[in-house]
Amino acid sequence: MPTISMFFGIIIRIYFAPKEHQPPHFHAYYAEHKATVDIQTCEILEGELPKKQKKLVLAWAELHQEELMANWKLVMNGENPFKINPLQ
Repeated sequence: MPTISMFFGIIIRIYFAPKEHQPPHFHAYYAEHKATVDIQTCEILEGELPKKQKKLVLAWAELHQEELMANWKLVMNGENPFKINPLQ
């Protein structure tokens, strides 16, 4: 699962697996916490993050929604996703 971004101790990954289950999503990791985030709605589908990191991840997702969808399409076609700029 390639890492597509990292910021403030948060790692963002997207599965490199054609036919991954819908809806389009990515995975966010922070310490022992992890969450699956819907790209289209920018909401957590599964898991949990601490409040501060949740806000950061969801804000980042909204800022990069188009890039995340482009990455989703790439990995669904078996192609490598590209890196996305972190929050600064």
